[in-house]
Formats: sequence, structure tokens, C-alpha cells
Amino acid sequence: MGDKNENPDQIELAQSQLESDSQAPLLEFPRENSIFVDNVNSFRKAIDQLLSGSGEIAVDTERASGFTYWPKAYLVQIYRRGGGLFLIDPVAFSAPELWRELNEKTQNEIWIIHAATQDLPSLQELGIKPNKVFDTELGARIAGLPRVSLGALTESLLGFRLAKEHSAVNWSNRPLLEQWLNYAALDVDVLIDLKIEVENILAQAGKLDWAEAEFANILKNQNSTNNKEKKSDPWRKTSGMHKIRNPRALTTLRELWLVRDELAKEYDLAPGRLLPDDLLIEFSIKDFNLEKFTELLNKRSRFSNPSSSNKNLPISISKKFYQSYLESKEIPESELPPLRVSSDELPPPKLWKEKNRLAYARFSHARAVMLELSSELNIPVENLLSPKILRDLVWEEPPADKNNYETYTQNKLRELGARDWQRNLVTEKISAILGETTELKKEEVEIENTEVSDLQS
Repeated sequence: MGDKNENPDQIELAQSQLESDSQAPLLEFPRENSIFVDNVNSFRKAIDQLLSGSGEIAVDTERASGFTYWPKAYLVQIYRRGGGLFLIDPVAFSAPELWRELNEKTQNEIWIIHAATQDLPSLQELGIKPNKVFDTELGARIAGLPRVSLGALTESLLGFRLAKEHSAVNWSNRPLLEQWLNYAALDVDVLIDLKIEVENILAQAGKLDWAEAEFANILKNQNSTNNKEKKSDPWRKTSGMHKIRNPRALTTLRELWLVRDELAKEYDLAPGRLLPDDLLIEFSIKDFNLEKFTELLNKRSRFSNPSSSNKNLPISISKKFYQSYLESKEIPESELPPLRVSSDELPPPKLWKEKNRLAYARFSHARAVMLELSSELNIPVENLLSPKILRDLVWEEPPADKNNYETYTQNKLRELGARDWQRNLVTEKISAILGETTELKKEEVEIENTEVSDLQS
């Protein structure tokens, strides 16, 4: 598991703070009474009541992103009209057979989730594997709405604000405070109403089929992601890697990263709280004695041990890090990892001009027509077609016969994973520029800083 420095809940909080000056009335309490579920008997009753309701099921999870190692759900909120609103604490009891029952009896209903890719993994871990989802966040993106956070959509489509002051709390803490539970209930209280509004906008714009194809693709990708093996050398993704200039420093980074990951698993702590990436890099490129090493560890670590009031790292952890640090210096030169490794990933487009000039020319024109089409259809360019798919398509040399460009583009897009609606929209425009050999000027289309990480693939 990689570092979890990026916290989606904190991003949501930042967005809500930007929106806090609104004059829209504040929805402080859920409109539907919520029931807290923390034992098997109350969960059994909750399932029975949910099954007595009808229609779509709104669901959300609260995780402890940025606090814990494992991205599991520490609270599951479920709401169904006529079936009640329940706040289920999956930490308080174990009932896998009841989660399976809930899944089996509701699997073919539409589950409404906001930003489904964040919640589905933790739901699937519990045994909830819906066959149909409606993602209000993704649906709003495809609809072309300017702001798509839950708070922004609630305000623009339903006319009131949500209280979001508990977005970034540590949900792994117990007991769960009443004000936290109230906040959590609001998130599902509005989802069914939001789904109706977003669905209407999509239908009126002729985009509902596009959105439904993307919702299905979320489930497809989620299932395939669960079966993927972990990528090798995840430590090479450490923030600040550009400061590592030699194999010895890289070796120290690797050894410290592996110890951090092992300890983070053991304590169920986000790796970045145990040892932040920038400190890991500093240890890798500089020399430290035990005293200075331990001093920095204790100063920078956000380790928390509920059984102790001592804010310093346990001595055993400090010693383990320092021992790994010392041992990395003794690894023979012949066993050091290479500073750079070959990768199947394409270089970032800003480097294409030197590495593949014709691909750079094709990309500049393709990017321009995609931006134009994005504006015309009022849909974010990254949702119109994955940036990775576009890059992979134009990197390769097209066939010699220009008459085959359209067929080639259609087939290549299908091979790369573009959905039918995307291929129908972009094939003609992209195939028309595959013969370009001169790149557009920077002022004609901004591509210099288009990186893999800049756009959602």
C-alpha cells in the first residue's frame, strides 16, 4: 500500500470552505431520522427495514484516509425511501453473513454513490458488490456542471448547504461523536434527490447513455483492479524522488520505505504519519548519527499510540529504522538497484518533442481538437476521453494509407478501452489529424505541462 498523504476528505473540506460564504440555507440535520447500528441484532432489524422500502439505495462510507493504512470503512451510511436511514458501525461487530444477505437481496437495485471509486473498495471488502451504480459526482461532470463536490451540488441543485465541518476527522476513533454521526447522515439524506436532479439534466442534454456507460465502467474497473497484482518497486513513487541522484541513496530510500510500509501495516497507520516522504528522502541523501536520526524521527513523525501518552516513537521503531539505514550503507555495489528502470509507460508529453517529434505533432493537434470538442459538448476533456488513451493512440505511427485512418482510429480506441459513446464522438476528429507532421504552437494549445498525474485517466 502506498503513502496516503493525499486525503480526499480534506479536499472535500477545502472545497466546502470555499463555498461557505453562500447565502443558501444551511441543512444542519438530516431530514430523515437516522438509526445508529452497532450490534448484530440492530443490523438484522436494519436490513429488514431497508428491504421493506423501495427504489434506489443511497450509500456512503467514512474512512480514515490519511490516518490509517487500510482504506476500510469505519462507518457505512445507507438510506432508502420507505426503508429508513442507518449509520452502521462495521468495527463494533462482525456479521459477514448479514452483509452478504443485504448484498444478495439488493444487488440489482441502483446504488447511489457520490464519487463511487472512493467508496466501492471498502464496500466490497464488507461484501457489498452492486451490479448497478449511479455516481452523482461523475454524472455531474458529464452533465457539464461547474462544481461537482457533494456540497456544491446540494447547494446548486437542491438549494441548501450541507454542514461539512467534520469532513477530515479520524473516523477510526471511538466513540463516534454525535455531531460526526449527524454530519455522516446528511451525506446520504440528499443523495436520492441529487440523483433525480443530475439524471434529469443528463437526459435533457442527451448524455444519460454516456453517463450510464461510465457507471458500468466503474464497476468493471473495480472488479479488474481487485484482481491485479501490486506493481513492483512502489517505493520508486516516493514524493521527491528527483532528489535521489545515485544508486546508494536509492538503496537507502528503498530499505527505509520497506520498513515504513511494514510498520504502517502493523500499526494500521498511514505511512506518511509514521515517516513523511520528505524526511525519508532526507535520510536517503544525507549522513546521520543515531542521535540526530532519532531526533528528526520524533520531531516529524505523527505516530500515535493509544496505550501511551509518550509522543515519541517507541524505541523499538526508532532502532528498526536506524538499523535499516545503516544496513543500506553496507549492501554491496553489485546489489544496488539501478537509478532508472525501463518502463512501459510513455514519457510525459513535454518530452515528446525530443523523443518522438512526429508523435508530439500529432498530440498537439489531437489535444486541440479534444479541447474544442470538450467545449462544444460541455464535458471535461478527461471524461470525453482518457488522456492516457489519447497519448497511447497518437504515440504510435499510424498506417501509411490515410484512407485507413478512421478505421485504424476506431479499432485502436476500442483496443485501448474507450467506450462506444467516446469512440463515436472522437474517432472522426482524431483520425483527421493523424497525418499532421508539424506541431501547433504553444499558444495555440497548452500541452507543455500535460502530465499523467494532471488528468484523471
